[in-house]
Amino acid sequence: MVMKLIDTHTHLYLPQFDEDRQEVIQRAIKNGIGQFFLPNIDSSTVEVMLQMEKDYPGTCYPMLGLHPCSVKENWKEELSNLQGLLDQHEYFAVGEIGIDLYWDKTFFEQQKAAFNIQIDWAKDRGLPIVIHSRESTDIVIDLLQKVKDERLWGIFHCFGGTVEQAKKIIDLGFYLGIGGVLTFKKSGLDKTMEEVALEHIVLETDSPYLAPTPFRGKRNESGYVLNIAEKLARVKNKTLEEVAQITTYNAQQVFKSAYKPEQTKD
Repeated sequence: MVMKLIDTHTHLYLPQFDEDRQEVIQRAIKNGIGQFFLPNIDSSTVEVMLQMEKDYPGTCYPMLGLHPCSVKENWKEELSNLQGLLDQHEYFAVGEIGIDLYWDKTFFEQQKAAFNIQIDWAKDRGLPIVIHSRESTDIVIDLLQKVKDERLWGIFHCFGGTVEQAKKIIDLGFYLGIGGVLTFKKSGLDKTMEEVALEHIVLETDSPYLAPTPFRGKRNESGYVLNIAEKLARVKNKTLEEVAQITTYNAQQVFKSAYKPEQTKD
């Protein structure tokens, strides 16, 4: 069986890839990464994101959502614009959405309101959510516990928290998005992942950000999912093939509408 990997979170549509996007995608495919899920940022990124889906059909899958760092004075207008777009095209998740208290706490209350509104979008449309929770994991967990039902599932993107937080997230029915941070020597994420079963993990890059070792500090790209998978295999004392098979299956379970039923049985 040919090893298959999925990048569940990559911003391949951003300008950082304008000069060599085709080459980046080909390098990823050569490394076994066959699908790329594209999280939106705000209304300004929708067009370029959808163009990638047109250029790479069956390979690039768009999401729609308002990134918490884009929740500003005009957040209601932004949400209104995005909600209108949500029903004009097929999207595979509502994301990335959530709370970011690292860069700016000015719009914290608005971020919470926007997050809850977009959770409702996902529930109403049978879509997963992809969550950004920088410096806010416990807050996001608390918000989700208040609205949890059978219609709510998805991914905690760029998880870097504790075992206790991981267990709470798993109990909510969410997967942990694991990326380049796993390879950072002082992150401690490898120790946390020792306690988390592969059945709860999906792989991601967040490219062009957070490149894994040995590329740290450089532009990240989707092909580096392989490096993350290799590190996870060492942490879990599993073969690379086992990690690929299980995390790919998990991603297919999250993004159900992107796969035909027979594809999820691999």
